[in-house]
Amino acid sequence: MSDQVTSPSGSTPAEAQAFLDAHPQIEAIDIVLTDSNGVGRGKIVRRHELMSLYRGGRHMPISVLGLDITGEDVHETGLIWDSGDEDLRAWPIPGTLKPLHGTSPARAQVLMSMHLLDGTPMTSDPRHALAAQVARLNAMGLKPAGAFELEFFLLANDRDADGRVRPASAVLDGRRSPKTEVYSVDHLHGMEPLFSDIYASAKAQGIPAETVISEYAPGQYELTLNYRTDIMQAADDLVMLKRIVRAAARRHGVTACFMAKPIADYAGSGMHLHVSMRDEAGQNVFTEADGEKWSPRLLHALGGLAATMAESMLVFAPHANSWRRFVAQSYAPVAPTWGVNNRSVALRVPAGDAKNRRIEHRPSGVDANPYLVAATVLAGIVKGLEEKLDPGPEIEGNGYEQAAGHAHDMPADWREAIMRAKASAFLKEALGKDMHRTFTAIKEAEYLRVARTVSELDYHLYLHEV
Repeated sequence: MSDQVTSPSGSTPAEAQAFLDAHPQIEAIDIVLTDSNGVGRGKIVRRHELMSLYRGGRHMPISVLGLDITGEDVHETGLIWDSGDEDLRAWPIPGTLKPLHGTSPARAQVLMSMHLLDGTPMTSDPRHALAAQVARLNAMGLKPAGAFELEFFLLANDRDADGRVRPASAVLDGRRSPKTEVYSVDHLHGMEPLFSDIYASAKAQGIPAETVISEYAPGQYELTLNYRTDIMQAADDLVMLKRIVRAAARRHGVTACFMAKPIADYAGSGMHLHVSMRDEAGQNVFTEADGEKWSPRLLHALGGLAATMAESMLVFAPHANSWRRFVAQSYAPVAPTWGVNNRSVALRVPAGDAKNRRIEHRPSGVDANPYLVAATVLAGIVKGLEEKLDPGPEIEGNGYEQAAGHAHDMPADWREAIMRAKASAFLKEALGKDMHRTFTAIKEAEYLRVARTVSELDYHLYLHEV
């Protein structure tokens, strides 16, 4: 057709037509663009609009990428009035047009990426930041693979008498447990209807959701994802799975919580990234050769991740609440240490088959943006490989007790992490200068919002005492 424009994302009208033919019941489609906070922004379009979306993209205001966590404009990003809040064009991401299980009327979903009107990537889009780091590694003859782990809480919709959140009752029979039901299979049975919906939704979207675990806090769970040879697909999996879990929980009358630390007395929720590298022949370059204890490339990758962790912490812990997670002996790493089969370190090399050797990157909370996390991790690995960095000695035993000697001048809190990130040449390269400016400006605006808010804790501590 004369109005068709070549999609810079690689999407084609043929994909949309095949989907409509295969799913005549679909009445509407969620079009979802992921912003710097990992929030899905977009629209719901009607079935008859899908073909035009694939032929010409969809105009969206540039400001949609310059919003804080509340959806308010952050003018310091330069994405609001500096450009007149101009329209850019969002395009569908190939392979992400999928039906949404359990919706009535039936709906579908497609992920989007933002481009300038001439088709150039809009580099304040987090997905483009990851694409740039994948391209850097490809130019080195390396292909990054990986998978994320998703930890989260299922909470009751209402608070307790003191206003605190509380674990959700079992959706099967209403049974309530305030205990840490870690690895309890019987406890999982109480949420079986909800998890059955999650698995059905994941299957409909082609997401390789696997094991579910009752985690180390009341109401906390973990879902694992199968390894992807394409790390971009792994990040897409995580974005879509979070949306699935949130929607399924809502349908079953509970709240899926992806705060890093929703309950003070228990462990928070992480988003561990497992990552490996394959060469052009498909061989894992982290696998040690005969006679080697460890592959030099594995050690250099660890060295790069350790050396860049302090200035990257804002990506891994982007919110005020994120920093409540970092407490010794709470399964959240407190220093850029590494070790083998050791969950008290930040960079864990899992035990197992050498052919599947990988790094488990553990600092990120589940509230972090997976595209930015993966981009920053890959950039750290590139730095380590290029500069042949030494990760230092392997930690054996309790990494929390040994953290002080490996602190690498880590930021102490959110404010310091923001200042480190703003000044970091490495992070500017990892995210790209536009994404770096956008992300740090949004985080600084959010910090100021929190800093000027008078909390209930302030009243509790000081109202009658000072």
